[in-house]
Formats: sequence, structure tokens, C-alpha cells
Amino acid sequence: QVHLVESGGGLVQAGGSLRLSCAASGSIFSIRDMGWYRQAPGKQRELVAIHRSGGSTNYADSVKGRFTISRDTAKNSVYLQMNSLKPEDTAIYYCNAVLRQSAWGERGSYWGQGTQVTVSS
Repeated sequence: QVHLVESGGGLVQAGGSLRLSCAASGSIFSIRDMGWYRQAPGKQRELVAIHRSGGSTNYADSVKGRFTISRDTAKNSVYLQMNSLKPEDTAIYYCNAVLRQSAWGERGSYWGQGTQVTVSS
């Protein structure tokens, strides 16, 4: 069993900042990638940022220069620092981890329950 728990969402004014946190726990052998996705009402879930096991990161064009993803491998955690927030950043933000539960097992993709981020204009 694997659990991903997000925290840090909330309501903020445009131009403000929020920091999201996500911790993975349970039966985990190794984590390859950890990332953040978001889903706004009426829209598909989209990638926001991803941190790969080798240290590389990728961002959606819409958040480049404003959001920063970081990871603490010892704590199986990933963070998203969001600055200069815009109303269009309003969405439910989901944490994702691609991991193995054992040395011989296949990698699986796991999701958190989501945390609401609302940016007022």
C-alpha cells in the first residue's frame, strides 16, 4: 500500500505565493519520478512540474520562471514553490510518484488526493 499526502493549498491573492508539499509513505522500494499535476474545472489534468530521479526537472510553459519543484529523496517528498500566482493557476493540484514497491516489481504510478489552490484577482 502506498499513500501520497499533499498539503499547502489554499486561497491567495494574485501575485502571492504558496508552497505545496507531498510525502509518499508505505511499501516503497524506490521512487523514480515525483511531480505535480493540476486540473481546473472543465479542463483535463495537466503536468505542472516533474522531478526525475537523475535530478532533471521539467515545467509546463505556463509556470516556467514562477514555480520551482524540489525533492527530498530521504523523506520521499516533493515540493512546489509557487510564486507570482495568477488566477489561471486556480486548480486542484495533485502529487504523483512513479515508484517500485519491491526490487522485482514493476513501476506503478500513484496519486495523492489533491489540494485546492485558489488565486483571486
